Amino acid sequence: MIFIDEIVATEVMDSRGNPTVKVTVSLSDGTVENAIVPSGASTGKREALELRDGGDRYMGKGVLQACANVNGTIYDALVGLSPFNQAEIDLTMKEADGTDNYGNLGANAVLGVSMAVARAAAKSMGMPLYRYLGGANAVVMPVPMLNIINGGEHANNSVDFQEYMVMPVGFDRFSEGLRAISEVYHHLKKIIDEMGESTAVGDEGGFAPNLKSNEEPIQVILQAIEAAGYKAGDQIAIALDVAASEIVNDAGKYVLSSENRELSSSELIAYYADMCEKYPIVSIEDGLSEDDWEGWKELTEVLGDKIQLVGDDLFVTNVSILAEGIEKDIANSILIKPNQIGTVSETMQTVRLAQRNGYNCVMSHRSGESEDTFIADFAVALNTGQIKTGSTARSDRIAKYNRLLDIEAELGQFEYLGTSLFSK
Repeated sequence: MIFIDEIVATEVMDSRGNPTVKVTVSLSDGTVENAIVPSGASTGKREALELRDGGDRYMGKGVLQACANVNGTIYDALVGLSPFNQAEIDLTMKEADGTDNYGNLGANAVLGVSMAVARAAAKSMGMPLYRYLGGANAVVMPVPMLNIINGGEHANNSVDFQEYMVMPVGFDRFSEGLRAISEVYHHLKKIIDEMGESTAVGDEGGFAPNLKSNEEPIQVILQAIEAAGYKAGDQIAIALDVAASEIVNDAGKYVLSSENRELSSSELIAYYADMCEKYPIVSIEDGLSEDDWEGWKELTEVLGDKIQLVGDDLFVTNVSILAEGIEKDIANSILIKPNQIGTVSETMQTVRLAQRNGYNCVMSHRSGESEDTFIADFAVALNTGQIKTGSTARSDRIAKYNRLLDIEAELGQFEYLGTSLFSK
């Protein structure tokens, strides 16, 4: 029997220059694989705990304790077990932690092990990761959400909304869609430069110009789509990540600082509805605060049959919270971030629940990333149909796109939702 022979965690760097956990797993047959855990900037308060050391070292962001938990408690619990039973591996770590949110061991410790074990098991069986996790059903290439203009917590500029994205919805292949939005990205850079604005990029590779309102980024992006020779709406659509939990004040009002306005939930929903009438917007993520469930109910009633309404901070990849949202008809889509929930198995459970209930799934990176490409394989394995992994800049983002290009070449026959993703 092949078993887990060694587990070692070390502290490495993420794309923001902060420490994160890298886990290397060795199997008894000589297989060695590793995984690097990402970290978010805009985080939901119900996310699983990311364990940091505190103190002066790395300004409190060190992860030596998380690594020690891997090298101690988790090592003791998992060495000798089969790597091919992912559910058992993940449940064993959950029980060893003893909390609902990995408050003892840290979700960054647990996820690193969970991902590395899955990789090692796939390699041992001579299978690509997406095939090992998804089986014969792993056939859908995801439509990318490319972050093209940053604002909010992802950039130091005047734009309130966190991300403005483009989606290649009018193409038949992932590679064709990626080429199109890459061309749009380069045309946008020229346009921003001609405006006299900075073409510096934010955490996820999107540009971060100072613009006068939350609509101006959309208008500039539409210019770039046209300049690249594509049709807005038909071929390339707009997606937004508002990250509204970051702009709500203590009185429950949504503060649009760039426009010097404070809006109620209903007023912000009307604001979105007006934008959707004017622009080819097909998806809004975290349009309201994670605590504003009454507002989310209204938002879903107003726009839920017209566009994709994605819960990120709202659902935090948590199967129990998603189940409550489904019961209350809140949103119609969910962002999938493995480090919000803690393990590969729990992530898969949430995706299955969403898909059974007709909710779209969007596999997602975090703003603090690395060269690790796990989510590219994971998106294909789970047939999420969409992936959000940054712009066509910064190697930590490009690594995921390049892995998807490899998977497309390997699959040969595959599905790419493209033109059918948002068809009515």
